[in-house]
Amino acid sequence: MNPNKALWEKGDFTQIAETMRESGTALVAQLGVTKGLTVLDLGCGDGTTAIPEATLGATVLGVDIASNLVDAGNRRAQAKGLTNCTFQEGDASNLQGLADQSFDLVVSIFGAMFAPRPFDVAREMVRVTKPGGKIVMGNWIPGDPTLVAQILKISSAYTPPPPEGFISPMLWGVESHVIERFESAGVPKENISFVRDTFTFTAPYSPSEFMHRFKQYYGPTMNAFEAAEKNGKTADLEHELDALFNSHNQSATTATTSIPATFLRVTVRR
Repeated sequence: MNPNKALWEKGDFTQIAETMRESGTALVAQLGVTKGLTVLDLGCGDGTTAIPEATLGATVLGVDIASNLVDAGNRRAQAKGLTNCTFQEGDASNLQGLADQSFDLVVSIFGAMFAPRPFDVAREMVRVTKPGGKIVMGNWIPGDPTLVAQILKISSAYTPPPPEGFISPMLWGVESHVIERFESAGVPKENISFVRDTFTFTAPYSPSEFMHRFKQYYGPTMNAFEAAEKNGKTADLEHELDALFNSHNQSATTATTSIPATFLRVTVRR
């Protein structure tokens, strides 16, 4: 089993994705998506950005490595009557079956950054983008004080060290690494731009309940809790994460959740 596939098929990421819908729709509204545009949504999950892209009239293909998320995405598209949005299984490091220069826009929001072999990922995204088209990535930033970077930082402190040769997905949040990867795929540096952006997680339940959903359904956090349990540190990890979620909550009431997280928005012009 591909370890990356196993990670994202673990649990049920749709439980987290439900808190991302509002920001996903708001982000897509900024991308200039119009009727007739062909869009590849890479590492799409169950369609947090793919569904809004299709709602705006684009022809959207969502690709994700997790078969359970692909199935969930297809169910969501069908339930909304979106015949212009389909989901299929695939690996961002090797988009076999997708033709060169076949998409006007390639979008990957917190998706392709988690695929191994980042130079292959950049090359594949460039390969399938039409000349004059663009690639937009949303990537978490290493060491950032906001929610997701801190969840991953805390979780990593409880898990065994990664295997030799492992490249942290968080390096997609470092501008110099992004430039190096896309330059190696033939994109000049001046065609790559960056902006710090905010993605807000919203939920009709408390931050502590939100933390428990990460514990139960989010692959990296699930792995951290499994490792912590072996070392008798489950309570420590839970305490750290609970404090993090509650301290970052900006909702007017503790019974609901609104937590902003900073990310690096990357735009690559082909």
